[in-house]
Amino acid sequence: MKLLIDEMFPAQLAVVLRERHGVDAISVRERRDLAGSADGDVFAAAQAEERAVVTENVRDFRPIAREWEAAGRLHHGVVLTSNRRYPRARPGTIGRLVTNLARLAREAVSDEPSNEEVWL
Repeated sequence: MKLLIDEMFPAQLAVVLRERHGVDAISVRERRDLAGSADGDVFAAAQAEERAVVTENVRDFRPIAREWEAAGRLHHGVVLTSNRRYPRARPGTIGRLVTNLARLAREAVSDEPSNEEVWL
């Protein structure tokens, strides 16, 4: 599973996933073409690159994914988190998130689009 990490997370999250866990992950913050872009554009870019979007912006990304599904299009998934479960201001949170995302990427059965919604 390839991942596009939304910009509410530090770019270091994608760096650690790549360097320590071999996960094909990129952060919106690392992409000048995506930083500050509308959520629909971020989602479309992720699909063009066959990536699942990792975000805690459930309010925006869940409807975008459902619109794709309603239009009969497949997407590569959304991985949803919350600041309650992974409080970004708390030490150790990014490490826990890295561990869980790396496990999710390793256990992915296929890179084929599946319209999957995963909650971490």
